[in-house]
Parts: sequence; C-alpha cells; structure tokens
Amino acid sequence: MTIAAIIVAAGKGQRAGGSVPKQYQHVAGEPIIKRSIIPFLNIVGADNVVVVYNPDDHDLYLQATKGLPLPPPVAGGTTRAASVFNGLKALKNSNFPPEHVLIHDAARCLVTEQEILDVIEALKLGHDAAVPCLPSTDSLKLSKDGKTIESDVDRATTWRALTPQGFDFDKIFNAHQSMDTDQKTDDIAIATEVGLNVALVKGSDLNFKITTARDFDLANHILTNKQADMNQSDQHQQHLPDVRTALGFDVHKFDDGDHVILCGLKIPHSYKLKGHSDADVALHAITDALLGTIAAGDIGDHFPPSDAQWAGASSDLFLKHAAKLITDKGGVINHIDLTIICEAPKLMAHKRAMADNIANMLNMSADKVSVKATTTEKLGFTGRSEGIAAQASATVYL
Repeated sequence: MTIAAIIVAAGKGQRAGGSVPKQYQHVAGEPIIKRSIIPFLNIVGADNVVVVYNPDDHDLYLQATKGLPLPPPVAGGTTRAASVFNGLKALKNSNFPPEHVLIHDAARCLVTEQEILDVIEALKLGHDAAVPCLPSTDSLKLSKDGKTIESDVDRATTWRALTPQGFDFDKIFNAHQSMDTDQKTDDIAIATEVGLNVALVKGSDLNFKITTARDFDLANHILTNKQADMNQSDQHQQHLPDVRTALGFDVHKFDDGDHVILCGLKIPHSYKLKGHSDADVALHAITDALLGTIAAGDIGDHFPPSDAQWAGASSDLFLKHAAKLITDKGGVINHIDLTIICEAPKLMAHKRAMADNIANMLNMSADKVSVKATTTEKLGFTGRSEGIAAQASATVYL
C-alpha cells in the first residue's frame, strides 16, 4: 500500500519560549523539525512527506530542513485541524494520492521508527485508523472549572494519545471535509466522531511533545546521552563492516501461452507464467532479497498488484528500483545467488545468459551472480508442472 506522511509544523509554540517557534529551535544540535521529519523519510520516502508550515517562517524552515530532499512545504491554516486539512488536500491533488496517511506533530522529535511501523502494520491489518498510546499512570480527576475536583476518572480506561496517527486516506479526508474540526485537538477525535475503526498500538515514553522549557531540557538530556552511547558503540564496532544478507522467494503458476520470462529473457515453453506484471518469478525473488538487505519491505509494498500502472510491466523496473534504494543508502551489491525450481522448461542452456543479464541490470560483475536450476523430483506443485518457484539470496555491503 502507498503511504504518505504529513508533518504538522504551522504553530507558533509560544509556551516553549524562545525567539523563534519551538519547531525551529535546536535540541542536541539539530532543529526539532528536522529530527521529526527524518524517521518518516527513512520509512515512506522523501516524495511522500508533506510538511505543513507557516509561510511567515519560510526562511527558518529552509534553514532547519537544509539538506533534506523534501517537496515544497504546504501553507498551514488558522487551526491545527485546518493545517492538517491543507496537507490532506495537497496529497489529494497530487499525481498519486496515497492509500494511507500518517499525521505527526513536528514537536515530537523523539518519535521512534518502531512506533511508525506499528501504526502502519495496524493499517495493513484493515483498521481505518491507528494511534500510538501510553496508559495513564497518575490518578485522574475531573474538574470543569479548574478550581475544584468533582470526581475521579478511572485511569484503567484512559490512554494518552501520541502521534503519528495513521488513517485510511479517503476516510480521514472525507471526515475533515464533512464536519467542523476546528475544536478538535487531534485527528483521532475526528475519526471517532465519524465512526471510524481505530486501533490502539503501543507508544514510546520518549515520544513526548516538546511544549515547555523543561521539555527542551529533557530532550537535550536524552539525545545527548543517546549520542554518547552511540559514539562509544561505534568505537567498538568501527572495524566491523556492515554486511547484509537477505532471502527472497516467489511463485507464479502457469497459464496458456508459448513462453516464460525468466531473468528478463524470453524462453520458449508450452505455457507462460501468470502474474500482474510480466511474472518474472526469478527477478521478483531477487528484488525481494535486495529489499530485505535494507529492511525496505517487499515487492508488493513498492509495486502493489492493485495498481494498474504495473500491469504487464517488465520486472527489471522492480529490480533496478531495489538496487537504487541500496545505492541511495551508500550500499554496494556484492553477490546474488538464484535458484529456479521447475520441471520444465529445461534451463541448463540458459543459465549463463540469465546470470549475464542480471549482472547487466545491476551493473555488477557477472562472476558475482550465480544462477542455478533444479527440480523437486516430481513432488509438489512444481513437480506437477503447475508453475515455477524461485528463491534468491543477496549480499550487500553498506
């Protein structure tokens, strides 16, 4: 599924003090907004991150986000909800509106990647929305006038909502469009009012919203100690190379046809392979292996079968995309090992050409690509000649 992120950074943050809005102030040497954006760049990609800001702070924004490959920011509104809706409208009017969206407060600069991934996983499971939460630990009291206590509140049933909050894009867009949201303090309040199904996922104590001067002190303390720990760890591990190995596996069944495509080569056969793209089972397995080396999901995350633009697509596009993601992280593909499993067609005469073709696609030496073919001795679906399976391993140096 396609996922975008909106970083809400249009407020003034006056309670925090300082000469500039809090999102542009620094903690542990970096602007708060920059620290908030980077985890989302790592997970959803720069093209899918929308920052909503106050145009009056344009110079501050440019300085704080210098070096980040972001699209142009979107002007915010007079309220938080209006700013979020401006971000949603920008995504709606883009060339490829997302299926899901994450909405995050720029003032939460210690958000963890695990929280982001947990919210995404809840959306993948079919929930309309998801929110990271922490259980209430203090005794809670109800006071309507702020002067006297009226009653207790059962803390066992109360939770502190954090961000990012994730949503089915169309449903949260329609909710914003159909109701007065100005008094809502977060988007989950909007979602629950229109009856969306909201999943609760575990949040992190570190993911607090910087609001006061004391919060700055706490964030500085946490990040400074974290960096010191990382530096100490680096001293112990700097002599060790970062070598990644991952596996990929794919299956496609046969359909009526006169050839199969394997490793980008057209090989005559009494059937073809059935699939949304060209069904190149070998390149699909290698692509998944490459994505695995950088923990970037699987081929379906990047090229969903539900997307019509990939119908009949040549699978070398998928392979080269995975290779570019590795290159963008400073990685080098060192070795590919592929095994194709089928009774027919016979592949002995094609293995060298397959290896050469893979090497050309990945701009690597052919002696670092291994292609093997085997059967399952007439056992299983491949033994019954119902389709072809492929498994691959990839080794990458980062």
